Amino acid sequence: MRRAVCPGSFDPVTNGHIDIIARTSALFDEVVVAIGVNKSKASARLFTAEERIAMLEEACAPFGNVTVAGFDGLLTTFCEQNGIKAIVKGLRAVSDFDYELQMAQMNSSLVDVDTIFIPTSPEYSFLASSLVKEVATFGGDVSSLVPPFVLKRLTERLAERAAGGAGA
Repeated sequence: MRRAVCPGSFDPVTNGHIDIIARTSALFDEVVVAIGVNKSKASARLFTAEERIAMLEEACAPFGNVTVAGFDGLLTTFCEQNGIKAIVKGLRAVSDFDYELQMAQMNSSLVDVDTIFIPTSPEYSFLASSLVKEVATFGGDVSSLVPPFVLKRLTERLAERAAGGAGA
């Protein structure tokens, strides 16, 4: 069985993420979407690990061969523990490639894993979770960039934060 992992922080999941996951699911028998849950970075996140996992489970529901899991620590350890030999990363631009190539080479030096790069679909080439959060924070329309259920949660979380609520 050909297994791959699509790793990321997914804070929040965007249509660009879903595009890469969907295309990966057509290439592999099983895909694990692995969400970094590094507790030391939790305060920098808009959504908790549990919230990000829930959103990704909903986003990936149409893909029968995709599961979602959280991980803490090295991605290569997660791959070893789960018998995964391929890491799939989406590339938006040449600048992504420079960084991701270094990561791919480091990962393959640690364990027997290959990294496959999938170019992002042109309509998502500019899309990043950080940009979605920034635009939404200042009232910009991000409805075409995230699934409707993510937009609802994003809008609610930003309203909580603006009101000084507890939120993530």
